[in-house]
Amino acid sequence: MQVFINKIAHEMAQDATLADAVALLQARPPFAAAVNMEFVPNTQYAKRQLAQNDRIEIILPVTGG
Repeated sequence: MQVFINKIAHEMAQDATLADAVALLQARPPFAAAVNMEFVPNTQYAKRQLAQNDRIEIILPVTGG
């Protein structure tokens, strides 16, 4: 199935979870994740099933001032 991670299309298995998407990007904490503009707590990544055309955002903190 196709999903969009940070606006880039990716092919993933039909049973993919948000944890799989995070692993695909090799994201390292700290970061936050949202699926279709809905925040997902990190404790739920492995339980959050993805669907065709889901839009996933991996958001890194911004520092500076």
